[in-house]
Amino acid sequence: MNIRSLSISICAFFAISGVAGILSSPANAAEDGAVAGLVTTARQATAKYRDVGVALADGYTSTLSCVSGGDGGAMGIHYIKSGLVGDGIVEAQHPEILVYAPTRSGGLQLVAVEYLTLAPVWDAAHPGTPPVLMGQLFDYHGSPNRYALPAIYGLHVWAWKHNPKGTFSEWNPTVSCVPYSGS
Repeated sequence: MNIRSLSISICAFFAISGVAGILSSPANAAEDGAVAGLVTTARQATAKYRDVGVALADGYTSTLSCVSGGDGGAMGIHYIKSGLVGDGIVEAQHPEILVYAPTRSGGLQLVAVEYLTLAPVWDAAHPGTPPVLMGQLFDYHGSPNRYALPAIYGLHVWAWKHNPKGTFSEWNPTVSCVPYSGS
């Protein structure tokens, strides 16, 4: 039996024996469902904000800077609704931050949302329990941090742009701040 025939036989064995089914186990399917649920909810909640003018009218304000992570990609330009940041509540329908990527034509494209809460506020209301939103654990950033904020919990959701690093990764290698003029 040559190498090609052996390879075909091994692939056929795995296909027939159901080994491939292990890769889509119920645990993975449940995780995929939770990811899809949060992404769908975030998209439904923020569809109107694909127009940055609507976000501004609803009280989101720009940080006026594009957050870049060097070779890790970028996050983009954060538009924050400050009234939501300090309230100690995280709700999928009300993201504290909208993240836009600059486009080559000078516009802005909604690419992600970020759920953020101040750690001291959250911890006072929920001692010993970090925030979790629809099955996703928030990242913790101590103080001092790049945001010049007290310690925070944050969760990025790349609801509007695919992120090869993962739906909940902070940095997206397909986002760039290069086209951003700072206005």
